[in-house]
Amino acid sequence: MITITRIGAATLALGLLGGCTKEYLNLQPTNTVTTENFYKTQTDAIQAATATYSQLNQNGMFSYSLWGIGDVMSDNSFLGGGGAADGIEFQQLDNFTIPATNPLTTSHWQRAYLGIGAANQVLLRVPDITMDAAIKNRCLGEAEFLRALYYFYLVRAFGDIPLVLTPATSAAEAATVTRTPQAQVYAQIIKDLTDAITKLPASYTTDDLGRATKWSATALLAKVYLTQGDMANAATQARAVITGSGKALWPNFADNFRVETENGQESLFEVQYKNGLNSYTTDGPGSPVNEFWGARFFGSPYVVSSGGYGFNVPEKDLVTSYAAGDTRRAVTLFVPGDKYPDGQVQPATLVGDPNGYNVRKFFVGTVNVNNWDSPLNVPVLRLAEMYLILAEAVGPTTEGIEAVNKVRRRAFGLAINTPAPAVDFTAAPAGFADFKTAVIQERRLELAFENDRWYDLKRTGKLVATLKAQGKGVQEFNNLLPIPQSEINVNPNLTQNPGY
Repeated sequence: MITITRIGAATLALGLLGGCTKEYLNLQPTNTVTTENFYKTQTDAIQAATATYSQLNQNGMFSYSLWGIGDVMSDNSFLGGGGAADGIEFQQLDNFTIPATNPLTTSHWQRAYLGIGAANQVLLRVPDITMDAAIKNRCLGEAEFLRALYYFYLVRAFGDIPLVLTPATSAAEAATVTRTPQAQVYAQIIKDLTDAITKLPASYTTDDLGRATKWSATALLAKVYLTQGDMANAATQARAVITGSGKALWPNFADNFRVETENGQESLFEVQYKNGLNSYTTDGPGSPVNEFWGARFFGSPYVVSSGGYGFNVPEKDLVTSYAAGDTRRAVTLFVPGDKYPDGQVQPATLVGDPNGYNVRKFFVGTVNVNNWDSPLNVPVLRLAEMYLILAEAVGPTTEGIEAVNKVRRRAFGLAINTPAPAVDFTAAPAGFADFKTAVIQERRLELAFENDRWYDLKRTGKLVATLKAQGKGVQEFNNLLPIPQSEINVNPNLTQNPGY
């Protein structure tokens, strides 16, 4: 598995700024890594590309901010926690009282731009390195894929954002960027992914498992087109992944969320985690999700290492949406009466959790006493989502119906390729207004707590109505997050989103 958290850290620190050329400014010791003495060898290029992944498992991305945005701000879950003073930053998201100083949204902006800065350094400097051509292409393709991924999260969250494609040569230059229209940002994302597909290998082995492949880029491109409403291109890219990647759905849904089967047969891209290297931090190589989502201070001994904080509590509506026989419910959720591996039983209520629900999908139990760091990866793109993108994109055609039904059959423990009238959708699925509504609901059940639901509600125009029905104080302007006030303070060219 690729080690992405500490390799190339010096390169990452150079992410946003280019090197100065005046010799009298070069006052650092000669053994310090700089842009002038680092980008020389193939090893340097690989480390620089590896460093571009580093922001994915940090506070502002998958270790903290994104599950607040993707799930707590949706109808999937609410904060939970220990009361009025606990998790204020998440409470603001949950209640849609989000100030421009919210730490989660601010960190999301900053971490994504650090990742973009690292990618920009690779794309600027690696082409001039004399090295193996295939490895050079791979490094450039990884940087293009990751720059596109970071921008995809930013543009969906904040709307018009600065589009920065080359490192600034000074802090003053970096502090004068302006917001770029969303259409231009999406065009660049598509350009990056289209080029990355031509440069990245189809697969990896051994230590390079976890790096982006051409199929990672193709899958993300399908999702970008879906978000834009370009259904023809979304279908083309999703179909390419399904038919060409060699990937297959796990017969058992749970195998997507086991340490033993990480980067496995259904995986298209995952955020890599490794435990045993950090304690109480959301910026380490281990995932804090197991601890933060675990049942709050429940069990004797505790069912997770430090007692559990009970954040990200599933909404009752989500729990009851799983039909009888749907195996995804037991993989995704703890409900009262469920047993933990040590035999303890989920109670009817917990602090901050009146219905006794918790997320099971990323539960690994007690990993290291007094540590938050779970080793379990977080999937970003899975083959099942490609089937659902294809179904939504082509609609209630024979192809679309079969695509969603493969996902449903697996969910009910049935043979994926064998028709199953008891669970299969038709062109007009019973209980749904139309086929698209049924597919969107299937996405909710399949991808719950994979940081996706808020974006689906936004792109389908359902965010405000859905959350108002839950009694949330959401308004139309909450389809975007506030531009961080700290960024506006240093760069007055950045205008604030309406409503904040």
